Amino acid sequence: MENKAELSSLSAPTKLIPSGCKIRLALIAGGKSGEREVSLAGAKGVEQALNREKYEVRRYDPATDLAQLAADAPTIDVAFILLHGLFGEDGTMQGFLDLLGIPYQGAGVLGSALAMDKNLAKVLYKQAGLTVAPWEMAQPEDQQNPGRLLSRISLPVVIKPIRQGSSLGMSLARSEEELVQGLAKAFTFDSEVMVEQYVRGREITGGVLGNKELIALPLVEIIPGEEFAFFDYQAKYQVGASREVCPAELKPEVTAKAQAMALTAHRALHLKGYSRTDMIVAEDGIYVLETNTIPGMTPTSLLPQAAAAHGLPFPALLDRLIELALAKE
Repeated sequence: MENKAELSSLSAPTKLIPSGCKIRLALIAGGKSGEREVSLAGAKGVEQALNREKYEVRRYDPATDLAQLAADAPTIDVAFILLHGLFGEDGTMQGFLDLLGIPYQGAGVLGSALAMDKNLAKVLYKQAGLTVAPWEMAQPEDQQNPGRLLSRISLPVVIKPIRQGSSLGMSLARSEEELVQGLAKAFTFDSEVMVEQYVRGREITGGVLGNKELIALPLVEIIPGEEFAFFDYQAKYQVGASREVCPAELKPEVTAKAQAMALTAHRALHLKGYSRTDMIVAEDGIYVLETNTIPGMTPTSLLPQAAAAHGLPFPALLDRLIELALAKE
């Protein structure tokens, strides 16, 4: 990765683990965000997949265990963060672990915060030459009179709280009435809300793995059921609601371009370790939507599917992420 030693923060010192000793790993999951249950489900899968001959696993829930985590810090070799949304994926937990001197997988404080803020991320995508859909930041008064927004961006639009994951608070508006309703919903999740031009096309996601040297993983196409207007929370987590195809069945030149865009997004946001960038393949090109710094981590989640297609089954992927966390760069 070409971000000059992770601009987010001073990295935790590399811990030397004696040969033959188990790696003492803090598995951090739960938390206080709206994605708590998703986090806990992912942690269950990770804990089952970790090789107990290699790792001594300790569980910590930030909702209740921060003091214990701080007290145990001298005896922890590495942390595996499996938090989604606020207070975990936004840089707050990363900063806490930096202060404790515990290395962890994935992006640091800066990268986590940038990727979490959908508005700032889109600004950086554009600066990096990536194509993004037009967008406007909504004001609270737009809920009563959306005319200002409609004069700048045309329906249909996607309404997003800028610091939520798993599509929480997100909606698709095809009419002024739906826009008003969507804004009211989004403002209950965040004080800052984005209104983005809807782009019709095939939704794909591109995983990236590595620190300095990056690997673009095979793409995954996400096909929500016909009853879903887009890949919302229910489409993501309801069994059978969506179908995934990995590797995505795209022309080789489209695949190569999308993988290059995932790498560019990863670098633009100053990320590390791994990421997963969501995109739309439309008739007029490929649009970047957003980047996940702590992707879902059940064996059937999108990034693990891509890693498996690349030749890294789930336990091996976890080993690799931990290796990257413990590496000097």
